Amino acid sequence: MTDPTSEDVLRLETPHVLAALVRRFGDFASCEDAVQEALLDASQQWPMDGIPDRPRGWLLRVASRRLVDSWRQDGSRREREHRFVEETARSGVAEVPNSALVDQDASLEVLALCCHPALTTESQVTLALRAVLGLSTKQIAAVFLIPDATAGQRISRAKATIDEHHRRFPSPASMADRLPAILHALYLLFTTGHSLPEGDDVSDSAISSEALRLAHLLHDELPAEGEVAGLLALLLLSNARRPARTSSGGDLVRLKDQDRRLWDHAAVAEGIALLERALPVGPVGAYQLQAAISAVHAEADTWEETDWPQIAELYSMLSRVSPSPTVTMNYAVALNEVDGPKVALRMLEPLLDDKRMSRSHRLHAARAPMLEKLGNREKALEAYRTASRLCTNIPEQRYLNAQIVRLGNGIAPDDR
Repeated sequence: MTDPTSEDVLRLETPHVLAALVRRFGDFASCEDAVQEALLDASQQWPMDGIPDRPRGWLLRVASRRLVDSWRQDGSRREREHRFVEETARSGVAEVPNSALVDQDASLEVLALCCHPALTTESQVTLALRAVLGLSTKQIAAVFLIPDATAGQRISRAKATIDEHHRRFPSPASMADRLPAILHALYLLFTTGHSLPEGDDVSDSAISSEALRLAHLLHDELPAEGEVAGLLALLLLSNARRPARTSSGGDLVRLKDQDRRLWDHAAVAEGIALLERALPVGPVGAYQLQAAISAVHAEADTWEETDWPQIAELYSMLSRVSPSPTVTMNYAVALNEVDGPKVALRMLEPLLDDKRMSRSHRLHAARAPMLEKLGNREKALEAYRTASRLCTNIPEQRYLNAQIVRLGNGIAPDDR
């Protein structure tokens, strides 16, 4: 990134500063609060004064001052400090020098801290998305398809659990101890950047690139873990399509219409190679199956050459390994290409009663072309309109509105 913005720098530095404070003070929740206050200070000062030469050091100094100030005002400061000294003596952990604190890459360390087994899976992932990956409460709500207030409550509950465990979350013996939550957090982070839930852009390459960087680091740490390789392969294959996902004017381009010559074929090759090494070794998990689906798409030179029966079979396997409403929806989209819209719509109908899916525009956007294919023009228009109303991403909404206009004018998809 040749000219990073303050937001880019803050997103990158947040986990490193948090890790530095936790190593020194051991109070996770207070450290996270102090980092948030330092980020707020930076967001107000840096646009006027410019980004410091050493932004991580700047944030660490400010967050440390904020933390010390809060402890001075806290009536239980003496008790907490006494407990911290005792725990530090027992564990033999020495204070890390400032230079080491500032220079270490601690992204995975903090990710593992957030994924502590004392927390529920939802709380682990929610805390990781906020503290490590820099997502706002509103962004987290969009990722989980839940109201903003619910996302805020999850963050509060996670911090309350930290309090119950004396606010000290030791690092795990290895990354593998907390692997499912770590993989899930990275997957959701990438998904958020790859398809922004709201705003004027289809994607945010800074978010998805950070998820990809962390997935590479995790694979370096655990090269023999099949699901780690599967996740990295999935992110590589998905990110490879990014150059073709928008037009020169910023409009969304469907996979069917993308110029596949624009795909990052080196990333495709890397992802497929990872997958081919991982699949024969052990049990096939959800990330490997999703990567295999992406690989089938990547190996087709055109939409028409896509091996849809193979994709449908892979989704069938995925629905058994990791069932979810989203998997069901994508399985139905594949079956639409194999067995036609009647079969696909029968699979989609129960999802209309799912509260999470009913708040998402994607289910209605998936149903609309199937209904149109069956000749149900009015129901297709209704589905497109519902999808447009629920969609908060402007380029996606423009695409949906274009379909409403096209269908309202009686123009078939292939006549555009």
